[in-house]
Formats: sequence, C-alpha cells, structure tokens
Amino acid sequence: MTERETADSQLDSDSTTSDRWTRRLDWLGTAARVVLGGVLMFSGLAKVANPVESVTAVRAYELLPESFERLVGYGLPFLELGLAALLLVGFATRVAAILAALLMLAFVIGIISAWARGLSIDCGCFGGGGAIDPADVNYVTPLLRDTGLMLLAGAPCELRSRP
Repeated sequence: MTERETADSQLDSDSTTSDRWTRRLDWLGTAARVVLGGVLMFSGLAKVANPVESVTAVRAYELLPESFERLVGYGLPFLELGLAALLLVGFATRVAAILAALLMLAFVIGIISAWARGLSIDCGCFGGGGAIDPADVNYVTPLLRDTGLMLLAGAPCELRSRP
C-alpha cells in the first residue's frame, strides 16, 4: 500500500468514527429535546386543567405585582405547552430550548427566593401550588429537577459543532 493509500484509508476511518460520534450526539440531543418537551407538556397540561390553581401557585411566591400574578398564572401553561410542542415536533428547537432554559432559570430563582424568605409553599410545578404545612415543604427536589432540565435544554442547542 502506498503512502497516499494509507493516508486515504486513515481519513476514511477517521470520517467513519466521526460520523458515528455525530450520530450519537444527534440522538442524545433528540432524547434531551423529547424529555424536556415531555416535562413541559405534562406541566402545561396540569396547569391548563385548573388555571385558578396556577394563579394561586404564582401568587404564593410573592414576587410579582397582583396584576402580573394573574397574567403569569394564566399565561404560563400556554407558554409551557407552546415550547413543548416546538421541542417535540423539532421545529425551532434552538429558540425553544433557549426559552425553556430561561424558563427553568426563572423557576430556580423563584424557588430559591421562596426558600430564602422562609415561605412554606408547594412549587406548583405540575399543578396545584400555594401555601402548605411547613413540615411538607421540599425545595431540594424541584431545585435539582429544574436545574437538571435547564442544563438539559442546552443539549438540543448544540451538542456538536455543525458545518
């Protein structure tokens, strides 16, 4: 085998390995997009089913003026459902993933704020929400989940560099 043939053979081998790696990253990005979209879909549907509870959950955080509490409480489920649809269908995934990451960041900030101020509330992440018994408060699980989802939102954006 000539030096040129050896170099070409090495390039073909590198290309095949690179193609396999690219396909794996594509599948990981797709899985991340579907998981994030599924969580947003479940969350949005739970809130749409009872919009008054959604407003109550937003109000419990004591972060927004009353006029915004209603707007956010009624609008949030539709934002979640819209982002879920985009992620699950695979349309405008970068924009949807960035918006989903920002939404998760807002949730994380809200939960940290409630915890720091000693509020005893249910996060309302999947419907419900509002004041609860202090013994039932759990901020760690929603914080870990929302932080993980925020990080997961980066996967559909760019797991690999595209030409």
